Amino acid sequence: MGVRILVTGATGYVGGRLVPKLLEKNHEVTVVVRNIARLSDVPWRDHVTVVEGDLSDRKVVDKATESIDVLYYLVHSMSASKDFHTLEQKIATTVADSAKKAGVKRIIYLGGLHPEGELSRHLNSRKQVGEILLSSGVPTIALQAGVIIGSGSASFEMIRHLTEVLPYMPAPKWVRNFIQPIAIRDVLHYLISAAELDAGVNRAFDIGGPDVFRYGQLMNGYAVEAGLKQRPIAAMPVLTPWLASQWVNLVTPIPRSLAVPIIESLLHDAVMKNHDIDDVISPPAGGLTGYRKAVRLALARMREGEIETSWRNASVHGAPADPLPTDPDWSGHTVYTDLRQVRCVAPPDALWRVVESIGGDNGWYSWPVAWAARGWVDKLVGGVGLRRGRRDQEKLVTGDALDFWRVEQIDPGKFLRLRAEMKLPGLAWLEFTVESREQGGSRLTQRAIFFPHGLGGRLYWLAVMPFHGIIFQAMASSMSKRAVDVAEDNSSNPALTG
Repeated sequence: MGVRILVTGATGYVGGRLVPKLLEKNHEVTVVVRNIARLSDVPWRDHVTVVEGDLSDRKVVDKATESIDVLYYLVHSMSASKDFHTLEQKIATTVADSAKKAGVKRIIYLGGLHPEGELSRHLNSRKQVGEILLSSGVPTIALQAGVIIGSGSASFEMIRHLTEVLPYMPAPKWVRNFIQPIAIRDVLHYLISAAELDAGVNRAFDIGGPDVFRYGQLMNGYAVEAGLKQRPIAAMPVLTPWLASQWVNLVTPIPRSLAVPIIESLLHDAVMKNHDIDDVISPPAGGLTGYRKAVRLALARMREGEIETSWRNASVHGAPADPLPTDPDWSGHTVYTDLRQVRCVAPPDALWRVVESIGGDNGWYSWPVAWAARGWVDKLVGGVGLRRGRRDQEKLVTGDALDFWRVEQIDPGKFLRLRAEMKLPGLAWLEFTVESREQGGSRLTQRAIFFPHGLGGRLYWLAVMPFHGIIFQAMASSMSKRAVDVAEDNSSNPALTG
């Protein structure tokens, strides 16, 4: 018989993989999400109880913790704001107090592996969150993990892209620091096993894989598994964490806002101080996963297109933007729109396939140089750029990252709305609507929407408006033409429609 479990951070990299594992063990799972739409296309959505709201709201947390036995605390901020630690402590305190009041029997927290002494801002904040939960009066286990290796993890993606892009690697001196990586499958093993501990366990435990390497060795270990030549690495003492984050931002898909906390966590050795975890949780059957095997498994999942969760799932602004208000709610607001409509002789299903395949390796169907330039500009100012790509080259689901956009709403076969996550002086959306025509064929309606912030936002729209007339019209027309090719392919090879 399963227990009643609450998972916070269920839309994150670890939480999104933990929930289905808990369901497999017949546990009753509740999740807290800020926007319930993020779960619209998640396979396990109908098998969990969902509480919508923010963890800083005590009423939301009290509702979520009611009748819960075990609480997983898997949330932490990747924000670069100066006061992120204040918010993290507030949320941790709110959750801890609510859990105590509700009679929760166990809190399980995933923090960061760290040395003694001075820590980076993010590692110190995660340590403080662990201390708040451990002093809550609810039996708590704080699992402290270092670099997590798995398909889609931010740390793995940073290693992967740095190694693949650079044949010679000038790197900060922290590439000489020692790291104890851990495979995502082993992290999940410890998290799931922790739910079965008795109430006498209330402390932090370091967790890590069987290997300890210098960070530079992690990159060359990846190179070997990926069939690449090992890279010469030169440690450069002049590369500060800030400069290193700019470098990572430019040569990898990892945005600067995410690169900063990752790099800060690498400024010190991240190695287990002890193996006390073995006294309470046995290693997985067959032993812990070595680094090279973890890389091999991650690459295999990527080649097969089976990436369950990804760092791309995380919002790049620290909190999700508000969804687009309905048209009547625009009254009283300054809003700019760009509307394009094209008729297409191809049937709606062929046109929709083109719409749903937009972005990533498929491109944006018009002026690739202009889109690439916009991506580089976004990268230069600390945005995500175009290299973030997309999770699946053909299918989209709500919440998917799509280059510097996010899928806010999708009605398969009919409607797609993307919310901009590039750096902008305002809020922007891009919509595509596919309809059938009575005369045959289909119609594509493409609408760009922009809510400017101040004078800068208005000047920005005026500056890009001439380019919209060229790029957006060309994009709509190219999508219509591409749909004709798709329809012809379907008619010559019916298997493509299956």
